Amino acid sequence: MGLTTAGNERSKIASLSLAALGIVYGDIGTSPLYAFRQALTSVTVEDGAILGILSMIVWALVIVVSLKYLLLVMRADNKGEGGILALLALLHPWRGTETPGKSRLIVVGLFGAALLYGDGMITPAISVLSAVEGVETITSGITPYVVPVTVVILLLLFMVQSRGTASVGGLFGPVTLVWFVVIGLLGLAQIVQNPVVLKALSPSYAIVFAASTPATAMEVLGAVFLVVTGSEALYADMGHFGRTPIRLAWFICVFPCLILNYFGQGALVLGDPAHAAHPFYSLAPGWFRIPLVILATAATVIASQAVISGAFSLTRQAVQLGQFPRVHIKQTSAEETGQIYVPAVNVILALATIGLVISFRSSDNLAGAYGIAVSTTMVITTFLTYYVMEYRWKWDRWLVVAITVGLTVIDGMFLAANSLKIFNGGWFPLGVGGVIFFLISTWAGGRKLLNARLIEDNGRMRDFLTELKAKPVVRVPGTAVFLTASAPRVPPSLKHQLKHIPVLHERVILLTVCIEEVPRVGAQDRLKIEDLGQNFLRMTLHYGFMQSPNVPVALRLASETERELDLERVTYFLGRETIIASDKVPGMALWREKLFGFLSRNSLGATTFYNLPPERVVELGIQVQI
Repeated sequence: MGLTTAGNERSKIASLSLAALGIVYGDIGTSPLYAFRQALTSVTVEDGAILGILSMIVWALVIVVSLKYLLLVMRADNKGEGGILALLALLHPWRGTETPGKSRLIVVGLFGAALLYGDGMITPAISVLSAVEGVETITSGITPYVVPVTVVILLLLFMVQSRGTASVGGLFGPVTLVWFVVIGLLGLAQIVQNPVVLKALSPSYAIVFAASTPATAMEVLGAVFLVVTGSEALYADMGHFGRTPIRLAWFICVFPCLILNYFGQGALVLGDPAHAAHPFYSLAPGWFRIPLVILATAATVIASQAVISGAFSLTRQAVQLGQFPRVHIKQTSAEETGQIYVPAVNVILALATIGLVISFRSSDNLAGAYGIAVSTTMVITTFLTYYVMEYRWKWDRWLVVAITVGLTVIDGMFLAANSLKIFNGGWFPLGVGGVIFFLISTWAGGRKLLNARLIEDNGRMRDFLTELKAKPVVRVPGTAVFLTASAPRVPPSLKHQLKHIPVLHERVILLTVCIEEVPRVGAQDRLKIEDLGQNFLRMTLHYGFMQSPNVPVALRLASETERELDLERVTYFLGRETIIASDKVPGMALWREKLFGFLSRNSLGATTFYNLPPERVVELGIQVQI
C-alpha cells in the first residue's frame, strides 16, 4: 500500500513538473531566441567578450533564478499561493504594529504589480516576433512579411482567450519539453566542437570582462538581464503547481538546457563571427530551420499565453483586494479556478502588443523596451522579502541583512543597466506601470473617501433597531437582502428605502462580503450568521482573493440552517452611489475625484460582480459628495 502511495505521489509530481514547463518556464525558456544576440550588439566578437557574456549569463541564472526565486522567495507562500500581491497579503496582517516602514509596503508592492502589466504587453510581442524572424535565416525575400505574420499570430492568440486554455493546456508541457530538449541538443553539438566555452562556467571571466570594459559591460548587462525575465512567473504560478514540481523542472530540465544552448551559441560565434546576426537559428542545419521556426513559434505562443493568463489573475487579485475597479471576469473552466478570462484586460493587451510590434518592427528594437519594468519589480520583491525574513520568519538579523544586501546589489546592477534603455523604449513599460498605479491609487483613495462619507451619514445598527422597536413599520412577506460594506452601520440602501417607502420585509438580511488576505476560504468557513433580533440577521461571506464571490450560492448554505429563508422570495437591495466631486469636502484633488467618479460609473455593477439574479435586484440611487 505504501509503495503504491509513493508511486502515485511521484507520478503526480512528474505530471505537475511537466505542466510547469509550459506555464512557468515559457517566458524564460524562449529568451535564447534574442538574449545572447542582443548582448553581442554591444561588443566586438572576440574570446574575452564572448566568455565574459556567457559567464554573466550562467551566473545570472544561478543567482537570480536558482538562489533568489527558487530557494528563497518561493518559501514565502501565502497558503500555497505566490506572486507580488500574494506576498503583500502575506505581510498585511501585521501592518500597523511596531515594525517600521510597513505603512509604505502596500504602495511599493502595488507599484511593482502595476509594472507587470507593461511586461505582459512586451513579452508576447518580443517572443513571437523573434521566433518569426527565424525565417530570415532561410530566405531574405520573406523579411517584409515578418511583421504582418507576427501580427496575425498575436491577433489569433488574443481572439481565442475567451474560450479558455483548458482544451489545449495539456499540450503546453509536452511541446515545451520538446523545445528544451531540442535547444539543449543544438547547443551541445556546438559545445562538443568548441569546448573552450566551458571556461565561462567560472565567474572570473565575468569579473575580468566587467573590470576591463566597465561601460561596455553595463550595456551588456542590460541584454544579459533578458535571460532571467520571466523569473517572477516562478513565484506567481506557485499556487498552480507547488514548490517541488517547479524546482524539479528547473534543475532537471530547464537550467541545463538553457546553459547548453547559450554556451552552444557562444561556441558557434567563437568559431565563426559571421553567425552573430542570428546565433540561435544558426545552431540548426539548413534542413532543420523550418521545423525549428515552427517549434519556436509554438513555444513563444505558449510563453505569451502564460503571461496573458498571469495578467488576468493579477487583475482578479487586485479587484478582490479592493485595489482596482470591478471588471467582468469570466470563468472558462469548471475544474480549474485559475482559468479565467478578463475581456477588458484582453483588449488592452492585444492593442498594446500589436501596436508594439508595428511600431518597433524587430525584436532587437523591442529589446530596448524590455527589462526595465521587470528589474524594478525584482528590486521591490527583494524589499518585501526582507520584511518577511525579518519579521515573519524571524531569522537572525545578520543573515537577513547579508542576504538582502547581496540581492540588492545584484538587482541594483540590473536596474542600472536597464535604466540605460529608458530612452530607447524602456519608457513604455514604465509609463504603462505608472498609469495603472495612478488608477489603482485613485480608486483605492476614492473608495476610502466614499466609505468614510457613507459611514459618517449612517448610524449604528443597534441604535436603528432600538428606534425601530419603539416605532415599528409595516412588514411585508419575503426576505430582503441589503448588501453593505460596513457591518456595524445601517446600510445606506436600507436607510434610503425607509426614507421614501416606510415598509420592511418580514425578514431582513444585512449581507457583507469580506475578501480575506488569503488565496482561498473553504466552504466550511464561508458563512457567519448573527441574529440581531426583530427578524434581522447579519450575514458575512468570506472569500479569498483568488475566488470570485457568488452570493446566491453562498445563501444556499444559510438556507440549510435558517429554515425560514426561502430563496425563491429573496429581493436584493443595492445602493448605486453617484459620486459628486467637490473641493468643499477634504479629500483628493478635485480632478482626481472626478476621475474616481468616472471609474465608479464604468466599473462592473454589483449585480453582475456578485452573480445576483437581475430580476430580483432593486437598486436605490444615492448621491454622495466627496
